[in-house]
Amino acid sequence: MSRDGVSLKFGSGISDIITPERPPAQLLDNVAAFIRRFVHLPAAQAAIVTLWVVHTHALTLAVTTPYLAITSAEKRSGKTRLLEVLELLVARPWLTGRLTAASLIRKIDRDRPTLLLDESDAAFNGDMEYAETLRGVLNTGHRRGGSSSCCVGQGSNITVKDFQTFCAKAIAGIGKLPDTVADRSFHIRLKRKAPGEKVDRFRLRLVKPQADSLKKLLATWAGRLKELPDPSLPDALTDRQQDGAEPLLAIADAVGGDWPQRALEALLEICGKQAADDQSNAVLLLSDIRDIFKAGDLDKIFTKDLVDKLVQIETSPWAEWKTGKPISPTSLSRLLKGFEIAPGSVRVGGNTAKGYDREAFADAFERYLPSYPKIEPSHPSQPNIHAGPEHFSEPSQKQSVTGRKNEKSPMFTRIVTGVTAQIPEEGHGNTKTLYPAGGEKLCSKHGFHLEWFVGPEGFRLCGKCHAEQTQTFKSTQKGN
Repeated sequence: MSRDGVSLKFGSGISDIITPERPPAQLLDNVAAFIRRFVHLPAAQAAIVTLWVVHTHALTLAVTTPYLAITSAEKRSGKTRLLEVLELLVARPWLTGRLTAASLIRKIDRDRPTLLLDESDAAFNGDMEYAETLRGVLNTGHRRGGSSSCCVGQGSNITVKDFQTFCAKAIAGIGKLPDTVADRSFHIRLKRKAPGEKVDRFRLRLVKPQADSLKKLLATWAGRLKELPDPSLPDALTDRQQDGAEPLLAIADAVGGDWPQRALEALLEICGKQAADDQSNAVLLLSDIRDIFKAGDLDKIFTKDLVDKLVQIETSPWAEWKTGKPISPTSLSRLLKGFEIAPGSVRVGGNTAKGYDREAFADAFERYLPSYPKIEPSHPSQPNIHAGPEHFSEPSQKQSVTGRKNEKSPMFTRIVTGVTAQIPEEGHGNTKTLYPAGGEKLCSKHGFHLEWFVGPEGFRLCGKCHAEQTQTFKSTQKGN
């Protein structure tokens, strides 16, 4: 222990100090590893859960708080276990299941706990008064200053009082949460372990000392923060998602290391999947039609051909749209009518028939199909899932993105970190416009990745789309 911070011993035996100026990126690595010891989580979900744990310790610096919606299709998928693990790590934990409406709202107002609510499906489908109180708490409690009104007193002395509902919350249950609650949440979807997937047995008396040490270090670091950075928010997220992402991205920026990149990748992945799961049939239809236009590089398509391609998509409902029969041209037209899209006469090759023009979809594609870039991790993480509080992983030896350049190559020296590239509507690979820092390098085929170089004409090129040129360039540089 040090007067200015908390001394840590890394795997190399070198001690370090946690302060706001030297943030604990490796501490977060080990929090993530600790969680994944007992719950099988994909990397993106583990990153979000870890940042949320830190967020509970720095809640006083946040204006909004995202909920964790911990769901599964069936029982015995690890929901309760994840809540039990979180109980050891978060600030002011309150792990509970069924309780009264009065105790729920009063305890949140009085203690500002981190609510870890189990079996929410039973709560929402049970007593109506409690379900409505819970819904009110969750609908208002994601933003500082949120409150819910309840009657207090007895007899003629009954009055209405506003109870504060702002606090961090993780809600676990089977199936889906109410839409208004799900909209304020990042979804952690758990599955039962497959036969080959192993996690450690959760033995409280053995793991609690390790968790206590991690929790103490998190609280010490968060307690020394005076404010959090103002993070750059991805345009691909909705307004509500940006509200939830902001405190997590701020934590990641304050922590440093590869956590800002990991946080961005995780949020885009989870929000992209969430959007796909939550979309309506009409929006799903738009998405499938966009894919059909893109896959065939089409500007126009006959209605009959469009219907044939839609019913071939196994993951969509078009093959058995109504009473087990495929979607008809009439049903297709009816679904698209709400987007002000109608069939007309189109000419394809030498033939003319009823069909659709790609240009007619442009406005709907832009408004209803937010683009979540395909993310390819730039810093693959291999966590030590058995790490304890004093056995931290070694610092990464990889260069940061900012420092990536080849002194012999004027091409690589022109790479700009954190820039947004304009994606051409047709084709991929070339990006002719570079914008100020704050966005991502995007290829319309490969999404976000870091293998870019500037070609002879001064355009930034996707190294994956131009693999041959990339290899030629690298060979030339090696020869030099």
